[in-house]
Amino acid sequence: MDGGRGRRRHDADVHEHEPSAHDAGAAPRALSGGSDRARRRPSGQGGGPQGAGNPRDEERAVTSGAGAGLGVRVAAPGVFPVGGRRLVVYVVFDRRGDVDDYIPLALSGLREHAARVLVVVNGKLTDQGRAALEPVSDEILVRDNEGFDIWAHKAALDHVGAGLAEFDEVLLTNDTWFGPVRPYGPVFERMGERAVHFWGMTDHAREEPNPFTGKGVLPYHLQSFWIAVRREMFLSEEWASYWRDLPAMPSYFDAVLKHEATFTEHFTDRGYTVDVAFPTAERGFTNASLLAPEELIDAGCPLLRCRPFAEWPPFLDRHSLIGRWTLAKAARAGYPVEVALRHLARNVPPRDLNADAGLFDVLPHVDGSYDPDRPLRTVVTAHIFYEDMTDEMLDLADTLPGPYDLVVTTPTAEKAEAIGSIIADRPTRGEVDVRVVVNDGRDQSAFLIGCRDVLLGGRYDLVVKLHSKKTPQDGFNVGRHFKSQQFENLLASPGYTANVLALFQREPGLGLVYPPMIHIGYPTMGRGWWSNKPGFEKLAAELGIRVPLDDISPLAPYGSMYIARPEALRPLVEREWRYDEFGGAEAYRDGGLAHILERMPSYAAAELGYHTRTVATAEYTSISHTAFEFNFDELSATTPGYSYEQIRFIRRAGYVGQGRARDFLRMYLRLNHPGAEGRILGALEPDRFLGRWARRLRHPGSTVAGALRRWRR
Repeated sequence: MDGGRGRRRHDADVHEHEPSAHDAGAAPRALSGGSDRARRRPSGQGGGPQGAGNPRDEERAVTSGAGAGLGVRVAAPGVFPVGGRRLVVYVVFDRRGDVDDYIPLALSGLREHAARVLVVVNGKLTDQGRAALEPVSDEILVRDNEGFDIWAHKAALDHVGAGLAEFDEVLLTNDTWFGPVRPYGPVFERMGERAVHFWGMTDHAREEPNPFTGKGVLPYHLQSFWIAVRREMFLSEEWASYWRDLPAMPSYFDAVLKHEATFTEHFTDRGYTVDVAFPTAERGFTNASLLAPEELIDAGCPLLRCRPFAEWPPFLDRHSLIGRWTLAKAARAGYPVEVALRHLARNVPPRDLNADAGLFDVLPHVDGSYDPDRPLRTVVTAHIFYEDMTDEMLDLADTLPGPYDLVVTTPTAEKAEAIGSIIADRPTRGEVDVRVVVNDGRDQSAFLIGCRDVLLGGRYDLVVKLHSKKTPQDGFNVGRHFKSQQFENLLASPGYTANVLALFQREPGLGLVYPPMIHIGYPTMGRGWWSNKPGFEKLAAELGIRVPLDDISPLAPYGSMYIARPEALRPLVEREWRYDEFGGAEAYRDGGLAHILERMPSYAAAELGYHTRTVATAEYTSISHTAFEFNFDELSATTPGYSYEQIRFIRRAGYVGQGRARDFLRMYLRLNHPGAEGRILGALEPDRFLGRWARRLRHPGSTVAGALRRWRR
């Protein structure tokens, strides 16, 4: 939980779920899990959330600490007994109703330390999700998505009821972390030996002012994604009343301010004792789980939060949090990071993830990682409009290691004959197929329609998508650079290309690889969507692509050349496109179908759990980085603060426009009088302003008309 610092938050300690329209009080549905214990009913003895007691608890009852001042009778805390019973309540939320692979992985390890695992699903659960949860849980409770994780925990406690007395510890947790990165056992053992009422995996330091409200204090608290409570506390009347009186939480901020930030203080003020497995104070941070994940892994923490890979990238930049290093640390600890990337790909905007996880690789020309004993079946699809570029494009394809098949598409029979003659004079490494296609949609339609059978046939592990590129309309220098940026960062040399393919050998979840965003010669930065976003959103919904969209610019193969797994492109390829949907030459522009599809491959792949990497040569990176560094330095010169503060300020001010007085007035109002912009600027519209005066002049009783009559006298 770090409210108010970034542009948005993903996967905080409580889920930032979209509330459902269903009534919060609707009864949850219970589903049996995959164990006989799921069908065993509680004995009914002892207390539950309603507070019934147990003789051994009464014997330890004392009045102590802050609770004494409140007149609260608090049972002395106990250790977790040898052979004790632990209830794990694990909350799941997924917009699709699915269950990603990292969840069964986390739960399978927890089962070893739990007598019962109760999974609560907020919202819907698909058949796939149920099949994934049943082997690693004893019971599955499906409820309406109301009240975030906190009300899901309450639903679980109410569901268990008096049966809670059968347990020595209740662990309230959720799916906002990856694990086990390090073993659970040592932590359970160490914390089990401590006589405390409740404990957490990590904590959050006191902050003043409260970052959520801008005033007051955010108290010290355990982070709610992992809170374990001993029976001396969860069988108390104080515990029962806390959950009985739990307020409604319609918003994410309600969940944080009304529960997570206050839960710890509520109980410690009443005399209950608290401890934490990995104190943030020892690491010099307010929130070590977000800002010091590598240090926590080194210390033996079994959990790695999702949030460092889903946070606003400029915020992480401010704190020098390098997600690439964190993933590498987790991998060295033995965690299968491809499982984490599969979840992140489906739920984080791709450009955010590319920055947060450092998914950009500068590759050498010397092959150092490709395994020829595990070759990838590869096909090159090349749309060649300019037949004089055929040799150049085939030279690029020949940098691929090993054999490859070639499918060429071109718009006329004459071009096909010329291209075929050039190919015939060259040695080939596999099958060759030259196809004549309709040019409406250019390389996009040629790929999705003209090569659909190739992409769906299941013969290939990889497809290399190329097209002849000259960009004559943008001038010689700009066109030359754009072509070089595309060709050389994808297939620069045999060693470089082998290293690109080695990425696919190492990462089964890698869906696409392509050059980074073009910015030299083009004003792409800050406006990569251009006018394509509305059409993109509509088409994505039609194709079932529910990956969150990037805000400013999409992560996309600008130039439309890439290497991909055909499987990762399935949402695009399975649809039966028609050439007439693309239109003629006049439709090849921003807002048209071809330009929308150019921006879609990474989002289609991400829907299936495939992530994207961008790649470049060292030479191109030296050119691109120095240009970008200088330009960013110039842009930052007049705005104070760190990059994330500059960006927030500029975003709040809004579009600069042409620098007219009206533009600066609009920016001033947005910054200093939010909400007044529309009213004031609307009143100053020339047509509306003059129209009001004209109406008043025509109305005999108007103040303006009277003033003019007096002036005429």
